[in-house]
Amino acid sequence: MKSKLPLLGGLTVKEFLRDYWQKKPLLIRQAFPAFDGLLDPQQLIALACTEDVQARLVTQRRNKFALRQTPFEPEDLDNLGKAKWTVLVQGVNHYLPEAAALLKHFAFIPHARLDDLMVSYAPKGGGVGPHFDSYDVFLLQGSGHRRWQISAQADRSLIAGAPLRILRDFQVEQEWVLEAGDMLYLPPHYAHNGIAEDDCMTYSIGFRTPAYQELAEQFLVYLQDRIEVDGMYADPDLRTQKHPSEISAAMLSQVEQAIKQVRWDEEDIANFLGCYLSEPKPHIFFDAPGRPLSEAKFRQAIQKRGVQLDLKSQMLCHAGWIFINGEAHQTSSRDYTLLRTLADERESSALTDCTDKLCELLYQWYQDGYIHPA
Repeated sequence: MKSKLPLLGGLTVKEFLRDYWQKKPLLIRQAFPAFDGLLDPQQLIALACTEDVQARLVTQRRNKFALRQTPFEPEDLDNLGKAKWTVLVQGVNHYLPEAAALLKHFAFIPHARLDDLMVSYAPKGGGVGPHFDSYDVFLLQGSGHRRWQISAQADRSLIAGAPLRILRDFQVEQEWVLEAGDMLYLPPHYAHNGIAEDDCMTYSIGFRTPAYQELAEQFLVYLQDRIEVDGMYADPDLRTQKHPSEISAAMLSQVEQAIKQVRWDEEDIANFLGCYLSEPKPHIFFDAPGRPLSEAKFRQAIQKRGVQLDLKSQMLCHAGWIFINGEAHQTSSRDYTLLRTLADERESSALTDCTDKLCELLYQWYQDGYIHPA
């Protein structure tokens, strides 16, 4: 917290969080001095054409944008003529160990806020148009050069009928050309437009900001499987009504008292958040080991080498509870300490003091494809 980081332009984490996080942009020249990207355009395109990978192809002809979602084939990107275009691949950290390692540099932001690493490639002139996002993002330049234009404008009206959320009247206030290793931080709702100056790749580290409406809706879904409301509606003293279509005050009162039995506390909210924020996106699936180790051999392996999370796994923790990929597990204080280290670092050292209960839990996660012996 007190060290000045090149990653943050010589700021400490405390200074960055106090002065910039969710407040204003920050341009950082050579945030990663030796960074030139983690994969080349051909590798990114191949990944974009892989089954179960989320990717988009944005094309621009005569100032009109078009959007195509996966699946598509490499040939689709060879037949774009004179169009300006961009391919964007979500969740690259789920498929590339080096991408997951890159995200560790941003661990000063809680894992519960992390969305994913998106990588985009565009030849000269490519981009997705001026827009704003509802999340925090660090835009790290890989190979090539990209011009970023930004604006704090309050006008967020969009072009009607466009397949993307493109701002109708974008007023440029600042702009810079970023080269390999440069990075731009943008808080939510800050208008921006990125234009490729040449063949370029950009690495976008995004941090989710869920809407309260979304959280409230999902919390009610979470509760429906966990509440018990005793009794059944009854009206042994029912009286006739002048208007049979009218819901009576007596019925309203009885149902109100029943619904008031629905209760939740801080632990319910914490467990909901842990499950909800660690829940994999719908397109993500885990592969069980093809030739799984026996439980005895698995124990030997982790006691010698430790374990690591699968690249697609998300693991969070709170007050003795561990959340992994939408599941909740209550643990002993000793096991919690070990698992919290795994959640923090995404890997652990040799688990020489692994309890039987913890080994059983880890073996189940191994069979589900959530973790692997290191």
